[in-house]
Amino acid sequence: MLKFLLPISIVTLFSCSEELPEKPKDVNWTKADSYTLGKNVAEHEELKIKIYLEMHKNWEFKITGSGLRYYISEEGVGESPKRKQTAEIEYAVSLLDGTKCYQTEPDEYEELLVDQSDVETGVQEAIKLLKVGDRAKLIIPSHIGHGLLGDRDKIPPLTTLVVDMHLIGIK
Repeated sequence: MLKFLLPISIVTLFSCSEELPEKPKDVNWTKADSYTLGKNVAEHEELKIKIYLEMHKNWEFKITGSGLRYYISEEGVGESPKRKQTAEIEYAVSLLDGTKCYQTEPDEYEELLVDQSDVETGVQEAIKLLKVGDRAKLIIPSHIGHGLLGDRDKIPPLTTLVVDMHLIGIK
């Protein structure tokens, strides 16, 4: 019996005498650190977008002050939607690598309340640049897309989106 008690006692003694690890020191995160991190993320994302654009040289994208890029592949003849109007759109959302995330069903459309819905900022900005009948391709950087969290479903955090959009009508 003593053979068993002695090893158990020794293990118990040594396991209780171990020192606890030191608590991590407080990290002094500054605004400058946040700025640097944000700048690095933005530069990395911009590089990915430039590589994507190199592979699609025939698309003539325009860029807005926010970083939204848009290319109107087919021009419509209607008017542009205004704040509080409802835009009827067909769309397909994918990642830069071509992975499809979302799209409207064939022969169906979504209604989007301009400047009033929870749709990402980049889509809200783009919809006001289109006229009824326009078909456009959008490149939406993460800061005006789904940002730091993604959509917690099909769109990962810090992801640039490619959106094919057709503005069908305005109500």
